[in-house]
Amino acid sequence: MAFLNEGYLKLKAGYLFPEIGRRVREYQTAHPDARIIRMGIGDVTRPLAPSVIKAFHEAVEEMGNESTFKGYGPEQGYEFLRKAIVDNEFISRGVNIDIDEIFISDGSKCDTGNILDIFGKNNRVAIADPVYPVYVDTNVMDGRTGPMLENGYYENIVYMPCKEENNFLPQIPSQPVDIIYLCFPNNPTGATIDKATLKKWVDFALEHRAIILYDAAYEAYISDATLPHSIFEIEGARECAIEFRSFSKTAGFTGTRCAYTILPKSVKAYDPQGNAHPLHALWLRRQTTKFNGVSYPVQKAAAAIYTDTGKKEVRDTIAYYMENAAIMRKSLESVGFKVFGGINAPYLWVKTKDNMGSWEFFDYLLHKLQIVGTPGAGFGPSGEGYIRFSAFANRDSVLEFTDRIKKLA
Repeated sequence: MAFLNEGYLKLKAGYLFPEIGRRVREYQTAHPDARIIRMGIGDVTRPLAPSVIKAFHEAVEEMGNESTFKGYGPEQGYEFLRKAIVDNEFISRGVNIDIDEIFISDGSKCDTGNILDIFGKNNRVAIADPVYPVYVDTNVMDGRTGPMLENGYYENIVYMPCKEENNFLPQIPSQPVDIIYLCFPNNPTGATIDKATLKKWVDFALEHRAIILYDAAYEAYISDATLPHSIFEIEGARECAIEFRSFSKTAGFTGTRCAYTILPKSVKAYDPQGNAHPLHALWLRRQTTKFNGVSYPVQKAAAAIYTDTGKKEVRDTIAYYMENAAIMRKSLESVGFKVFGGINAPYLWVKTKDNMGSWEFFDYLLHKLQIVGTPGAGFGPSGEGYIRFSAFANRDSVLEFTDRIKKLA
């Protein structure tokens, strides 16, 4: 008799975005002529930059030539890409990261879940609420939680409510925890964190010998020069933090798949006897055992964003999305909505109309205006009463969004 992983039985609902897709499909089937504007799932719409496409083509041509063909590559990623990342993302900001502390992968979503392989199931995990659902669900799947309680929280997770009164920032737990998830600029709220506040988290982690899992997937959207792009800009973070970054939203790689994780060799966790072990070696072992690396053409394409031309093209794309966010924010505020985010992040976190529930407002927008957002409650109980809109649409859809939203005035 084969036994299943009982963690999966604790998951109470379908993953958020498939549920959104189900409701939209049902509506579209019933209204085949409706033009639905999708501002829900944060998928990009701008094509890959010309420099990226050029490098992609060149790499594919190399794969068709015996003298330049590439077979299995290094599981950590090709050195040319890891060096480009270190030089352009870290050295330029005065941050000391070694090339072999970079691990190239096929997505931050994968990495934030897979990283749990190297942590014991008895770790106490702290997670913000609302939150990117992957952080919670992967811990449930991994057997690190109890059942879901009546309040929508899973037993054995320390939740950190993020509300308007605290600027949607998690508060440092009053009890010791072992693993802390932080995401800035935040998905879903668009909140940002300053260096002084982030330093408090690093100090807390060092005091309690905890590890911070820092999701910086949206750091390229920061326009405020005083805000940190990386947790490693903070003194002490090299001893307590693992950072996740992605080319998905930075350079349109959602369908191309490339990301990276930074794990300093100085980050350690402990065995039951209290002996310290570097996590870098364990993650390297995990990756070399379970992962064969990202394809050569994809890595060659990713490295192209660090050329002078590639940098400009990426900046232009980010500016396009952030202009979308500004247009959407202005239109929403003009008809009385309370809007957060959309300034240093591509997401707008919006208070629902007339205190509707999140899913109620989702259905209201879908049926009345044919607009799709993401219900805030899908990100956790503290997201109830909000909806998230993504600025990753094309400009025509954004302008149509503004016209339709005006009907709610």
